[in-house]
Amino acid sequence: MKTKDMALIGLFAALLAICSWISIPTTIPFTLQTMGVFLAVGLLGGKRGTISILLYLLIGAIGVPVFSGFKGGIGALAGPTGGYLIGFVGTALIMWLFTARFGSSTKVLFLSMILGLMVCYCFGTLWFMWIYNRTQGAISLMGTLSACVFPFIIPDLIKMAVAILLINRLRPIIK
Repeated sequence: MKTKDMALIGLFAALLAICSWISIPTTIPFTLQTMGVFLAVGLLGGKRGTISILLYLLIGAIGVPVFSGFKGGIGALAGPTGGYLIGFVGTALIMWLFTARFGSSTKVLFLSMILGLMVCYCFGTLWFMWIYNRTQGAISLMGTLSACVFPFIIPDLIKMAVAILLINRLRPIIK
């Protein structure tokens, strides 16, 4: 790996941390993290983007407060909302798969973001339900979706649009 690659990976891991600190606290905080994930993979490509997300999660896992609400540590990843954080890796892998297979046109990028986010939603929702049921009591799938997914659909679509705009503008500079 080249020095430039390592610098960009570190830069985007830091960008994800900054995106997580910009938040509106709710059951699942509204943050800019998903936009950071989209930007990392869209600008760095699948391999470097995925590595930057893994680095971000590793930094958070060892206790550095890089997650929303300035949280860090294994407890943040193992808690009810940790599945959405881990789901970022699924988002990155789906985006990597689609852009590697079908190119990085705006349409492909948008579709890969939607499918990747669906993977993140699914993994995070199942994780949330499992942890919540074990610690707080029963919660239904509809209850979980109402709290953890439905409120985020429109904001996430807006973040996708902004990310695509930024990717199209910044891609020539990054290359």
